Amino acid sequence: MKPHFVSATILVVDDDPDIQEVLSDRLESLGCRVSVASSGQEGLDLLDRASPQLILLDINLPDMNGLQVLREIRRRREDVPVVMITAYGTIERAVQAMKEGAYDFIPKPFDPQHLEIVIQKALEREYLIESNRLLRETLSAGAPEIIGESPPMLRAVDIARKVAPTNSTVLLLGESGTGKEVFAHAIHNWSERKDEPFIAINCVGLSKDLLQSELFGHEKGAFTGAHQLKKGKMELAHGGTVFLDEVGDISAELQTKLLRFLQEREFERVGGNQPIRVDVRVIAATNRDLSSAIKEGRFREDLYYRLNVVPITLPALRERKEDIPTLTRFFLSRFSSEVKKNFTEISPDAQAKLQTHDWPGNVRELANVIERAVVLGQEPMVRLDDLPPEIVGTDRRILPENLTYREALDVTRRQLIQRALVGANGNHTAAAKALGIHRTHLLNLMKALGIE
Repeated sequence: MKPHFVSATILVVDDDPDIQEVLSDRLESLGCRVSVASSGQEGLDLLDRASPQLILLDINLPDMNGLQVLREIRRRREDVPVVMITAYGTIERAVQAMKEGAYDFIPKPFDPQHLEIVIQKALEREYLIESNRLLRETLSAGAPEIIGESPPMLRAVDIARKVAPTNSTVLLLGESGTGKEVFAHAIHNWSERKDEPFIAINCVGLSKDLLQSELFGHEKGAFTGAHQLKKGKMELAHGGTVFLDEVGDISAELQTKLLRFLQEREFERVGGNQPIRVDVRVIAATNRDLSSAIKEGRFREDLYYRLNVVPITLPALRERKEDIPTLTRFFLSRFSSEVKKNFTEISPDAQAKLQTHDWPGNVRELANVIERAVVLGQEPMVRLDDLPPEIVGTDRRILPENLTYREALDVTRRQLIQRALVGANGNHTAAAKALGIHRTHLLNLMKALGIE
């Protein structure tokens, strides 16, 4: 069988002990894990517990017929392929089963070669359906480009290109908005895994329990609201790359589970006890100082060394200002195309302001500024008036005249919050951390100041 299908879990539902033994021996010799049920109800119970990638289902069972079991399987799990096992005289019922959602059927006695072909094609179909879905998500999100010829960027790109063909874990370091996900995409695209899934997970945007479920999946009934089995991103990315953004913010409990996964390359879904082995390349990123976090007991030292195999530090935009004109032209072309406008240049005074700004939100902030200018400005040129006040007034910071103390305070607070939101790409939790306040307090301020 192809490597993709090694360790696949297959559920055999048949009341004949000889058939169970023949199928189990054959499937295990192909590298599969096998669960066996002797009745329809036992098979349905194992459907939830074993989470099979394929089911071999006998037409004739002691407690219910195979079509009834098939219908219930389809109600609970639309994705899992079902291959019917047929004896002489049940071919017509097998054809009926295929009309109701079965993938194929195999007749008794089994031809070992035919059995292997049917199983391989069924598993391949499931894999391709999932891969195509992930590919569509990746393409819709777009694969960003690395833009810049400054020495700090060229050094970072050189390391990324050298590590890309390997399976080594990469740790991307740098401030928010410096392009860590762009680099993760690039490393994936330069590797032999480029045709497999690339899945990004924001570790700071989810609660501890939701993040654990997002990473490793959960079984049906694992917690309130878990109405059906869910595969985690680690499982869905089999053969490809998982990008863990803001890994420095994960909980101590999840750090332990991630460490175990990096050591053994296997995990259990939330609420499950079945080890699941996958082949994924892990790229992690953080804007935290992990050395300080280790000293303060907030981050595991052993996990740090597992992640920090090949570190790449990305420079802040203020450290590579020679790249600003190139980045500006790139974003000008990109956003002009998206909003169907024809911006072709930027005025010298506007470009000068972009060059002198400190860019606390880095490349992400620059992208937002250019997008705003394209949306609100008059083509074909971005002018100084098209830039936001925090850019134009960088060297003046003059408040309007005749403001009361309270009004001036509100203006200043509004500017600080808007800048933090731009730097955090709209993420309230990250913006609150940057401002040093609680998220709830930030939301209350935004409401009071009329910030959407």
